[in-house]
Amino acid sequence: MTRWPAPVLLALFLPLTAAAPAVPAPQAAPAAAEARPPVVVPTVIARFPHDREAFTEGLIWHGGALYESVGLEGRSDVRRVELATGKAVKRAVIPPAQFGEGLAAWKDQLVSLTWHDGIAHRWAATTLRPLGTARYSGEGWGLTSDRTALIRSDGSATLTFHDPVTLAVRRTLKVTYMGQPVDQLNELEWVEGAILANVWHQPMVVRIDPASGRVTEVIDLRAIVAEVGARDPEAVANGIAWDAAKRRLFVTGKRWPTLFEIRLPR
Repeated sequence: MTRWPAPVLLALFLPLTAAAPAVPAPQAAPAAAEARPPVVVPTVIARFPHDREAFTEGLIWHGGALYESVGLEGRSDVRRVELATGKAVKRAVIPPAQFGEGLAAWKDQLVSLTWHDGIAHRWAATTLRPLGTARYSGEGWGLTSDRTALIRSDGSATLTFHDPVTLAVRRTLKVTYMGQPVDQLNELEWVEGAILANVWHQPMVVRIDPASGRVTEVIDLRAIVAEVGARDPEAVANGIAWDAAKRRLFVTGKRWPTLFEIRLPR
């Protein structure tokens, strides 16, 4: 199956504007049987400070608090963050040889991935005390939970559903946009029965049907990315957290100075 390069995917996902760079036309036409998913532009409700040194890989809201997983070898940790100030109020350090990645909650635990090591760390949610590790095969990028399984991305177009206790693979899900695979899936969040995913190096979040794998909506983050104005090419949008109790959706990025609370049009 044809895979479109990232610039072409951007053109397909998001309608071009005067501010958007010109991109080449796709080499293959999308499946005509599928309607083009809608593109929605979020409204920024609030802005909060964010640690501009944090290479954000995972972001979740759990038990009334914000938690973040930060990457890079020798600098990786899992932290509880004070929303109003962006400061880490509690921190658990990942071994320096490992590159920390996605983060998810399972009951009273947090589970964090590592990029190449195939090691998942378990932490007590309230204290961030280490509770052990588990193994998985392949790369670890993003992680979320649908309350029955842990869902992992690995930079491909495939999401893997794991048993939350043993990490045994239960099933895989191919993610497609109008019939074509969407790879570079990164940070994940489970929101009201759907999976939201960052696409690496793209100013967007895609909403994924967990049954079919189809992208059903594209959330356009270009205005937010432009506001941040990051010059570091790796300071990309990455980080989605959902506060179900207060129905608040947060997004941020790697080395961004700001965490945004956004609202989607209904």
